[in-house]
Amino acid sequence: LTPKHFLPVSLKGVKDGDYAMIYGYPGGTNRYETSYGIKLKNEIDNPALVSLRDMRLKNMYAQMIKDPAVKLKLASNYAGIANYWKFFDGETKQLVKFKTYEAKQKYEQNFATWAKGKPAYENILSDYEKAYAAWTPYSKHRQYLREGILGSPLAAFASSLMGLEAAMVKQGTTSADIKKAAEASNAQRQGFIAAEDQPSDVKILAAVAQAFYTDIDKNQHPIGFYEKLKAAYGNLNDENTYKKWATDVFANSIILNDTKWAAFMGNPDAITLQADPAFDFASSFVKSYNTKYAPYFNEFNNKNNELGRSYMKGIMEMNPAAVNKMYPDANFSMRVSFGNVKSYKPRDAVQYDYITTSKGILEKYKAGDYEYDLPVKQVEMLKKKDFGQYIDKTRNDLVIGFITSNDITGGNSGSPVLDGSGNLIGLAFDGNYEALSHKIAFDKDLNRTINVDIRYVLWCIDKLGGAKNLINELKLVR
Repeated sequence: LTPKHFLPVSLKGVKDGDYAMIYGYPGGTNRYETSYGIKLKNEIDNPALVSLRDMRLKNMYAQMIKDPAVKLKLASNYAGIANYWKFFDGETKQLVKFKTYEAKQKYEQNFATWAKGKPAYENILSDYEKAYAAWTPYSKHRQYLREGILGSPLAAFASSLMGLEAAMVKQGTTSADIKKAAEASNAQRQGFIAAEDQPSDVKILAAVAQAFYTDIDKNQHPIGFYEKLKAAYGNLNDENTYKKWATDVFANSIILNDTKWAAFMGNPDAITLQADPAFDFASSFVKSYNTKYAPYFNEFNNKNNELGRSYMKGIMEMNPAAVNKMYPDANFSMRVSFGNVKSYKPRDAVQYDYITTSKGILEKYKAGDYEYDLPVKQVEMLKKKDFGQYIDKTRNDLVIGFITSNDITGGNSGSPVLDGSGNLIGLAFDGNYEALSHKIAFDKDLNRTINVDIRYVLWCIDKLGGAKNLINELKLVR
């Protein structure tokens, strides 16, 4: 294949104020969110997400530090959970800090004044208020199911067997249909077993079952589950009750027993599946939510989308001069962001430089540490300043990363960062903590994109990895 164009790679480096452009596919923003949505996010959804993810992370980490094999097995899942744990925590703090809720309320007051007497718009905000009031009592339930109950890998896999159950109990289902569903479940189980760490998961299962009981309105509990738990194990306010129950679930589930699972696959039947303690647990919560509360969420979601279209139309009519400066929210379509390499001051007396260097890597390096360990070869090369052609001559060091004022979000990780001549200067991979409210509110003074300097990438490929052949295929701009 011969592409029409490929990106030249710059070895020139960056300086404060340099132009930077990022191409990518940002996943989603909600820049036109209402005050009602921010209130729900700040007070219910985000705190629940942070709490439940924290619970899972602590139990995973406790096992990961004991065994390198477990650390390797859980590393990817742990990183994914931790990434958005930090995001939701930071988002809430920044939305509160910058009084985004109050700013949205003020804007909505202006909209209400403008909309008065206009039938198409005058009831939009009151309809928003009604929609959120109807859904809010159940929002925490949804988060505790998704991030809590189904945060246990065993429970998540067990819930996936509801499709097999449906095939077995549905009238008119053929044996071929059941066999096909069973084969799909068996294939999925192989992936689950390969990734499963039982010592951490049994603790997660106990913790999330207790959290749901404690934190969710008793009227919303799945009928019969906690009553059976109390009858068999005792006090529902005692964490030992849940620990004993979870231990028994892991000991008795056919999902975790190869012999019993093989027998079930050989002759799948609904009675055996429904009697399984892991399936009974997961399906009780999922079925309860799907039957009673999912319709409320669907109604809320549909109404929110409907109102959103009308609200946006009204905003554009209210501010016709600003329409050309408005832009659609991110939705995984290609977007281009323009900005500059730029340092920033997150708070009084604190200044963050626009680049980081290998000096910072060595300062953080800690042999054997989960976060800050390094290959011995890398440490030696950095200490010797063996940087080759990738050295930044103005710093006499290897530049690792730099920050820019570009507007990105989740989905942009790995997006190319170009200079004013279209040369590749880095790859975007994160945003700064102080601007984690960016999905809703972009602050040009604080928002920064964190990029890896392409010279460090090339150094890793060439000097550290020894893959000079790959470097020879590139067009380097000096």
